[in-house]
Amino acid sequence: MSTATPYPYDTRLNVLHKPLELIDEKALSDAAPHKWYNQTLCQVNASVVRVGVIQGEYHWHKHDDDDEFFYVVEGKLLIDLEGRVVELQPRQGFVVPKGVLHRTRAPQRTVILMFENAGIAPRGISSSAWSRPRYGLSIIQALLMVVTSP
Repeated sequence: MSTATPYPYDTRLNVLHKPLELIDEKALSDAAPHKWYNQTLCQVNASVVRVGVIQGEYHWHKHDDDDEFFYVVEGKLLIDLEGRVVELQPRQGFVVPKGVLHRTRAPQRTVILMFENAGIAPRGISSSAWSRPRYGLSIIQALLMVVTSP
Protein backbone atom coordinates (compact mmCIF):
# COMPACT_ATOMS: atom_id res chain seq x y z
CA MET A 1 0.00 0.00 0.00
CA SER A 2 1.27 3.45 -0.87
CA THR A 3 1.30 6.40 1.45
CA ALA A 4 -1.39 8.98 0.81
CA THR A 5 -0.31 12.33 -0.63
CA PRO A 6 -1.33 15.10 1.76
CA TYR A 7 -4.11 17.19 0.20
CA PRO A 8 -6.27 19.56 2.17
CA TYR A 9 -9.70 18.01 2.65
CA ASP A 10 -12.33 20.73 2.21
CA THR A 11 -15.40 19.06 3.75
CA ARG A 12 -18.61 21.07 3.96
CA LEU A 13 -21.42 19.39 5.88
CA ASN A 14 -23.97 22.19 5.49
CA VAL A 15 -26.92 21.25 3.28
CA LEU A 16 -26.56 23.55 0.28
CA HIS A 17 -30.00 23.07 -1.34
CA LYS A 18 -33.50 22.71 0.07
CA PRO A 19 -36.27 20.68 -1.59
CA LEU A 20 -37.58 22.14 -4.86
CA GLU A 21 -34.30 23.98 -5.57
CA LEU A 22 -32.32 23.32 -8.75
CA ILE A 23 -28.95 21.66 -8.10
CA ASP A 24 -26.23 22.53 -10.62
CA GLU A 25 -23.57 19.94 -9.84
CA LYS A 26 -21.38 20.96 -12.79
CA ALA A 27 -21.18 24.63 -11.79
CA LEU A 28 -20.35 23.65 -8.20
CA SER A 29 -17.75 21.08 -9.28
CA ASP A 30 -16.13 23.45 -11.75
CA ALA A 31 -15.70 26.03 -8.97
CA ALA A 32 -14.25 23.55 -6.44
CA PRO A 33 -11.41 25.34 -4.64
CA HIS A 34 -9.33 22.30 -3.60
CA LYS A 35 -8.07 18.98 -4.95
CA TRP A 36 -10.27 17.24 -2.38
CA TYR A 37 -13.62 19.00 -2.03
CA ASN A 38 -16.75 17.50 -0.48
CA GLN A 39 -20.04 19.42 -0.30
CA THR A 40 -23.42 18.20 0.95
CA LEU A 41 -25.88 19.05 -1.82
CA CYS A 42 -29.22 18.09 -0.32
CA GLN A 43 -31.01 15.88 2.15
CA VAL A 44 -33.35 13.09 1.00
CA ASN A 45 -35.27 11.77 3.99
CA ALA A 46 -32.58 10.85 6.56
CA SER A 47 -29.82 10.57 3.94
CA VAL A 48 -27.68 13.14 2.16
CA VAL A 49 -26.32 13.50 -1.35
CA ARG A 50 -22.78 14.85 -1.48
CA VAL A 51 -20.64 15.90 -4.41
CA GLY A 52 -16.94 15.18 -4.23
CA VAL A 53 -14.27 16.67 -6.46
CA ILE A 54 -11.20 14.63 -5.73
CA GLN A 55 -7.66 14.02 -6.86
CA GLY A 56 -5.22 11.95 -4.85
CA GLU A 57 -5.82 9.47 -2.04
CA TYR A 58 -8.08 9.46 0.99
CA HIS A 59 -7.14 7.61 4.17
CA TRP A 60 -8.17 4.02 4.95
CA HIS A 61 -11.36 3.92 7.04
CA LYS A 62 -14.65 2.12 7.61
CA HIS A 63 -18.16 2.92 8.76
CA ASP A 64 -19.30 0.39 11.35
CA ASP A 65 -23.02 1.05 10.97
CA ASP A 66 -23.52 2.49 7.48
CA ASP A 67 -23.23 1.56 3.83
CA GLU A 68 -21.74 4.12 1.44
CA PHE A 69 -22.68 4.56 -2.26
CA PHE A 70 -20.29 6.14 -4.79
CA TYR A 71 -21.28 7.23 -8.31
CA VAL A 72 -18.78 8.65 -10.82
CA VAL A 73 -19.87 11.67 -12.84
CA GLU A 74 -16.52 12.31 -14.54
CA GLY A 75 -12.97 10.96 -14.20
CA LYS A 76 -12.00 7.64 -12.65
CA LEU A 77 -12.47 6.49 -9.05
CA LEU A 78 -10.50 3.66 -7.49
CA ILE A 79 -11.91 2.09 -4.35
CA ASP A 80 -9.30 0.07 -2.49
CA LEU A 81 -10.66 -2.79 -0.43
CA GLU A 82 -8.64 -5.38 1.41
CA GLY A 83 -7.36 -7.68 -1.35
CA ARG A 84 -9.06 -5.94 -4.29
CA VAL A 85 -9.40 -2.65 -6.15
CA VAL A 86 -12.68 -1.57 -7.76
CA GLU A 87 -12.32 0.84 -10.69
CA LEU A 88 -15.30 3.04 -11.54
CA GLN A 89 -15.70 4.97 -14.78
CA PRO A 90 -18.31 7.69 -15.47
CA ARG A 91 -21.90 6.54 -14.93
CA GLN A 92 -20.82 3.61 -12.76
CA GLY A 93 -21.61 3.17 -9.07
CA PHE A 94 -20.61 0.93 -6.18
CA VAL A 95 -21.80 0.27 -2.62
CA VAL A 96 -19.24 -0.25 0.13
CA PRO A 97 -21.08 -2.20 2.83
CA LYS A 98 -20.91 -1.21 6.47
CA GLY A 99 -17.87 -2.48 8.34
CA VAL A 100 -15.69 -2.83 5.20
CA LEU A 101 -12.29 -1.14 5.35
CA HIS A 102 -11.79 1.00 2.24
CA ARG A 103 -9.98 3.95 0.71
CA THR A 104 -10.88 6.05 -2.32
CA ARG A 105 -8.32 7.28 -4.85
CA ALA A 106 -8.47 9.35 -8.00
CA PRO A 107 -5.39 9.47 -10.26
CA GLN A 108 -6.81 12.58 -11.98
CA ARG A 109 -9.49 15.12 -11.13
CA THR A 110 -12.69 13.12 -10.59
CA VAL A 111 -16.24 14.19 -9.75
CA ILE A 112 -18.36 11.78 -7.73
CA LEU A 113 -21.73 11.73 -6.02
CA MET A 114 -22.09 9.97 -2.68
CA PHE A 115 -25.29 8.85 -1.01
CA GLU A 116 -24.99 8.17 2.67
CA ASN A 117 -26.87 8.53 5.90
CA ALA A 118 -26.76 12.05 7.28
CA GLY A 119 -24.91 10.67 10.33
CA ILE A 120 -21.79 9.73 8.35
CA ALA A 121 -19.11 12.36 8.71
CA PRO A 122 -17.00 12.20 5.54
CA ARG A 123 -13.86 11.75 7.57
CA GLY A 124 -14.35 8.04 8.10
CA ILE A 125 -16.15 8.54 11.41
CA SER A 126 -19.76 7.52 11.85
CA SER A 127 -21.78 9.64 14.25
CA SER A 128 -23.60 7.53 16.83
CA ALA A 129 -25.76 10.47 17.85
CA TRP A 130 -27.85 10.40 14.67
CA SER A 131 -30.24 7.78 13.43
CA ARG A 132 -29.10 5.47 10.66
CA PRO A 133 -31.91 4.31 8.39
CA ARG A 134 -30.82 2.19 5.44
CA TYR A 135 -30.81 3.24 1.81
CA GLY A 136 -34.05 2.82 -0.07
CA LEU A 137 -34.94 2.74 -3.72
CA SER A 138 -35.99 6.40 -3.55
CA ILE A 139 -32.37 7.41 -2.83
CA ILE A 140 -31.07 5.57 -5.90
CA GLN A 141 -33.88 7.00 -8.01
CA ALA A 142 -32.99 10.52 -6.82
CA LEU A 143 -29.34 9.95 -7.76
CA LEU A 144 -30.25 8.84 -11.25
CA MET A 145 -32.53 11.85 -11.69
CA VAL A 146 -29.70 14.24 -10.68
CA VAL A 147 -27.09 12.55 -12.86
CA THR A 148 -29.14 11.90 -16.00
CA SER A 149 -31.07 15.18 -16.22
CA PRO A 150 -29.93 17.38 -19.16
